[in-house]
Amino acid sequence: MVTGASRGIGRAIALKLADDGFAVVVNYAGSAERAASVVTDIEAAGGRALAVQADISDAAAVERLFATALEAFGRLDVVVNNAGIMTMAHIKSDELDVLDQTLAINLRGSWLVMARAGEVLTRGGRIIALSSSVLAKSFPGYGAYIASKAGVEGLVKVLANELRGREITVNAVAPGPVATELFFEGKSDDTVQRIADMAPLERLGQPEEIAATVAFLTGPDGGWINAQILRANGGFA
Repeated sequence: MVTGASRGIGRAIALKLADDGFAVVVNYAGSAERAASVVTDIEAAGGRALAVQADISDAAAVERLFATALEAFGRLDVVVNNAGIMTMAHIKSDELDVLDQTLAINLRGSWLVMARAGEVLTRGGRIIALSSSVLAKSFPGYGAYIASKAGVEGLVKVLANELRGREITVNAVAPGPVATELFFEGKSDDTVQRIADMAPLERLGQPEEIAATVAFLTGPDGGWINAQILRANGGFA
């Protein structure tokens, strides 16, 4: 299962895991057409996939998402919680709505998805959350987003301990700036280049590179990695 898999990093993760042999539940919040496109691409390559709508901040919707996945495929081996939002707002009294919405989706949503994953995953399963390398930068305007992702990283380490004895790993991948539609939105070419130059490799990451990091954690070579935050960022932070 990959949440927020209809575009960007989530789409790349879904395609990569399908290529690795997983049947994939393609979760989406709003764009059924984009999610259907991901399913079509997976099936065209010989894989199996199912698109399922669910708002991960809604407990009933998350329960329905997992129930649908289990009904369709019989079991869950891997859950990747990629869904999230990023809204800029300074830490001011009149920006509380931004904080509430960001925490509802990024932190509450992670709690709901990771909790249910911990309850239903098969022995030896993998749970992977998406955080962000921007935590190390403390840029103005990122307060709500950074707070939510710091919380996600905390959940990862606690859940790994709570699942002791079941051979389930819990990790997070924290990308730096990645060349996605969402990243480019509202940014000038100069701004994009300035951000890209922050990393020693002097470029943006690609969605496929983040997907490859996730695939490492889901594969046999990632089995000894647990309760860790992998900062896939080219040295950005």
